[in-house]
Amino acid sequence: MTTTDKANRTIVEIHVLETTAAGNLNRDDTGSPKTQEYGGFTRARVSSQAWKRPTREAFKELLDPKDLGVRTKRVVELLRNRILARAPQTDEELAVNLAESILRDGAGIKLDKPRAKKDATADDELQQSKYLLFLGNRQYDYLADVAVEALTQDDPVKFVKSEKKRIKQIVADDRSVDVAMFGRMVADDTDLNVDAAVQVAHAVSVHAVDSESDFFTAVDDIRRESDDSGDSGAAMVGQIEFNAATYYRYANVDVNRLNDTLGDVNATAKAVAAFVKAFLISMPKGKINTFAQGTLPDLVVVNVRDTQAVNLVGAFEKPVEPDYVRHATEALVRRQKEFDEAYDITPVHTWVVRVGDATEAAEGTDGLVEQRSTMRQLLDGLETIVTQRLNSVSDSASDSASDSVE
Repeated sequence: MTTTDKANRTIVEIHVLETTAAGNLNRDDTGSPKTQEYGGFTRARVSSQAWKRPTREAFKELLDPKDLGVRTKRVVELLRNRILARAPQTDEELAVNLAESILRDGAGIKLDKPRAKKDATADDELQQSKYLLFLGNRQYDYLADVAVEALTQDDPVKFVKSEKKRIKQIVADDRSVDVAMFGRMVADDTDLNVDAAVQVAHAVSVHAVDSESDFFTAVDDIRRESDDSGDSGAAMVGQIEFNAATYYRYANVDVNRLNDTLGDVNATAKAVAAFVKAFLISMPKGKINTFAQGTLPDLVVVNVRDTQAVNLVGAFEKPVEPDYVRHATEALVRRQKEFDEAYDITPVHTWVVRVGDATEAAEGTDGLVEQRSTMRQLLDGLETIVTQRLNSVSDSASDSASDSVE
């Protein structure tokens, strides 16, 4: 890879060690916490999908909702509501017909009647897309604008069909942050696909784990104390499996790909910082009312690389011994330093956010950084470096274009 190539490449890696409370963060089809075999031992596992969902939910607090998307099958209902919000005098049936026509005839989205169910509302019976469609809020607004324009025509549905190219372009030009990050696949029309800029690994425990079972009872509050049934007022009994673990979590962001989709350097830098924060503070909510498993990371290592993304899970192929956080920190630091030296992939910049004495191996002369950062310092620094590097790429492209003209 040449120096010029490296200057044009920016990848952000996030490595996390996080100790969770007892919980059932992500269940399998039997209701047990998910696991996997790794290094010859059973490990606790949380799927990438289970952590992506709360990460996307956290975006709502960090970014303007207009810059986000909605993933749903209920696309007709959603677009109809946008149409009625803009033109409240419109007959509801006409609004539904317009929404269907724009999505089906204009955007080429396949629609179908949902499966009948008991106690269905009128909205439940509206046509839906045959697959979950991830589409930006701004796109729904623009499509609603087309509908409002159609309402001024003698034949609104005919007008929609005549605007097919425009409607397709609205959907294709999606600049929603979460759509750009997590991607969109439309099997019926690959022109509407968006390549994901973010990769999220399944979280895996750094040590061997055995699930445990909690036997519980629920007591009837008004059961008579004099009741001699012998069950102490228990109205039901049950059990639930749980575990507790120190997880290695990993994700990366292809900054260049994200910028290609969003088309704005400042928006890209803010989006990267928002993703890092959301990924760090989020937590799957499986059985959260039962276990209150909300925690924050013990150790965060964020690298900016100009080579390729590197998952460091191999540091834990051999399970670490108790004092898990300390030994996992040492293994992670050792793994990154060995990879950086062996493959000449030393990061452009590294930040370490850590708590407690157990993570001290990540900091200092023998660590990954001389001095740790706060999360605020990490996010500010990351946003600055991403902006600088993307602007540098833009400037280089402009210079090359100028040279070609000359």
